Amino acid sequence: MTPDAFTAAERAVFRRLNAPEKIQRFLDCGLAYNKEPNGYTCGSPRRVLRERAAHCMEGALFAAAALRMLGHPPLLLDLEAVRDDDHVLAIFRLRGHWGAIAKSNYSGLRYREPVYRTLRELVLSYFEHYYNLRKEKTLRRYSRPVNLRRFDSIQWMTSEEDVWPIPEYLCGIPHRPLLEPRLATRLSRVDDRLYAAGLLGSAK
Repeated sequence: MTPDAFTAAERAVFRRLNAPEKIQRFLDCGLAYNKEPNGYTCGSPRRVLRERAAHCMEGALFAAAALRMLGHPPLLLDLEAVRDDDHVLAIFRLRGHWGAIAKSNYSGLRYREPVYRTLRELVLSYFEHYYNLRKEKTLRRYSRPVNLRRFDSIQWMTSEEDVWPIPEYLCGIPHRPLLEPRLATRLSRVDDRLYAAGLLGSAK
């Protein structure tokens, strides 16, 4: 798919998002958190632009499309947790280092500067901030990067239909363990200050 798949008005929005940090700012400040009052959705970047709302998966899709418009490959990476939801990142590489863009209800699960030498380093940066409402640290595994070019046939950037094949594919591919099982049994709970900071500004 090319930029021509979008309308002139849509392309004008993307032109303003000419750096990864600007894409993140748009996710944080330009889009409401999609609480899906009308049922679960997996909307394309076009629908996100029209509805001005996105949850984690939709935000990652939008960010991947915006990165593609900047010349980056549209890459997603899935974080897998226990007793918690997965989290999806749009990842990018600058000067040999990885960074990430994400939409989240938790403040610590969003942007990462491109300073991480490996994907494992990048994923580990989310570990202390990835917790459930019982204050358990829940991040356990991560996927390989998935290039969304493989989904161009379903017009994932502009489809009016939900693009379920993408999250289904992310959930079905192998995930690498982030820590040894024996370490997981010794994890402490998140302290009250970090817990409160993570929920700052979250959609209720």
